[in-house]
Amino acid sequence: MNNLKSLIILIFAFTVSCSKKEEKSPSYHKGDMTILTDESFKSVTEALADGYMINYPDTKIKVVTKKEDLGFLDLLNDKARIAVMSKELSPEEIKAYEEQADLKFLPAKFAADAVVFVVPKNSERTSITMQEITQGMLSDEKNFIFDGANSSNLNFVAQKLKKLPKDLKYSIIPGSTNVIEELNKYPNKIGVVGLNTISRPYDKNAEKLRELIKILPVETNGELYTADFQGLREMKYPFTRVLYFLTNEGNFNIASGFIRYSCTQLGQMIVQKEGLQPYNIYRREVQMR
Repeated sequence: MNNLKSLIILIFAFTVSCSKKEEKSPSYHKGDMTILTDESFKSVTEALADGYMINYPDTKIKVVTKKEDLGFLDLLNDKARIAVMSKELSPEEIKAYEEQADLKFLPAKFAADAVVFVVPKNSERTSITMQEITQGMLSDEKNFIFDGANSSNLNFVAQKLKKLPKDLKYSIIPGSTNVIEELNKYPNKIGVVGLNTISRPYDKNAEKLRELIKILPVETNGELYTADFQGLREMKYPFTRVLYFLTNEGNFNIASGFIRYSCTQLGQMIVQKEGLQPYNIYRREVQMR
């Protein structure tokens, strides 16, 4: 009888142990997650998060806006599992990521976005040159208005000009939407915002913002380049940037599932509907004879 009791207790303990392991096992289709994103990529990030939650109703994804540099630090400090990035990390930053996350640096690229230069709709200016941008970012006149320090837009322009953000001179109006809405107060200045802020074709807020401004083509080597699908797809527009995900998740949980979803055809279709260039699929034209 004692042996029978011992066997029952052992089986019960084993069953409880297994059930606990199942509860703790990773799952890509159940649970909560927060995504950190710079304001410039918020629209496409929210659209992808909504798509994922529709496909996996037991998941809850919260999109939190944070300046790109600060979001990266939160990822390193394990305050979030996933962040949207655009800037090229320095060797020191890559080393810190690999040491803190205990993972190889493998950015999951999912979209081509851009930094665009905008002026009020009634401005006589129709384009801007790379030379004007370079000289203007070093001028005490501070004619370029950014959405803030530590922002993805400032980081990217600095990298493009092979400068550090602290070496550049610029004005600030906090928030990309505010930059666009208040730009007409400063007729001689040029706003610098992320394309995704205004790229969603049928969004009423994006439409209102587009009505206030015009996007300046950028001239380089005598050629004008625009931030349209072709300019992004062929990377000819000088300020094209690639958006990617970074995660500190070592197993296949929600972050990994979300990344995989965003890079599949369904996720890439969402990227395209956002007015951005999908990174992993391209429209193919077939001619029939």
